[in-house]
Amino acid sequence: MEIPQRPRVGLFVTCLVDLFRPSIGWATVKLLEDAGCRVEVPAQTCCGQPAYNSGDRRLAKELARPVIEAFAPYDYVVAPSGSCAGMLAKHYPALFANDPDFEAEAQAFAAKVYELSAFLVTVLNVTQVDAEFPRRVTYHDACSGLRELGIAAQPRELLGSVRGLDLVEMDDHTRCCGFGGTFAVKYGEISAAIVDEKADAAEKSGASVLLAGDLGCLMNIAGRLARKGSAIEVRHFVEVLAGMTDQPAICEARKR
Repeated sequence: MEIPQRPRVGLFVTCLVDLFRPSIGWATVKLLEDAGCRVEVPAQTCCGQPAYNSGDRRLAKELARPVIEAFAPYDYVVAPSGSCAGMLAKHYPALFANDPDFEAEAQAFAAKVYELSAFLVTVLNVTQVDAEFPRRVTYHDACSGLRELGIAAQPRELLGSVRGLDLVEMDDHTRCCGFGGTFAVKYGEISAAIVDEKADAAEKSGASVLLAGDLGCLMNIAGRLARKGSAIEVRHFVEVLAGMTDQPAICEARKR
């Protein structure tokens, strides 16, 4: 696919970013605009993933149709979340398979969906960002981004260009954090045991900051670290790439 000179990007903000951490959305806009994109945020709602994962395909379709229609005019659809991007890119085509009225539209839509770091690195060939963060950080590979979209090297390549940043890998950095959307609600005790192991691995790494690319995972890990009294800060990696770390870390009280 030939890349337009100034790609028109529709930003899929995601529910969690919109409701809990808008700074991630603003950081995403900055990175996309710095890369030469025209960024717009069309009216949108949930991608339907909770309903889809719970087996409610009828509701998932009702939510998916307006998303596909809202983003139809754009060259690309980009999300600061491997989880939501995976739902849009991998599960929408399955949701509308054999639907004569919407299958083609779902496939065309899915073909232009990207998680942010994958879009910057593999589509726009961005290899560096203008940011400084003189901290030792570790990176959690969120399940959907890693296993559905193959995202692992892209965020690390971009973080490697941040001045002063020292990336150290924690043990089992590809292991689930125990969130899993509705999994954490249905199986609370199992989820808590899994995130305990993730929190222990983060502390053992010696990093003072934990980064990842999905806010659900980040909130889960940050909550557990906070309850343990850990001093580790938790942030979405786009805040570091955009040089927008003036906001308190996730689960950190705002300073008065």
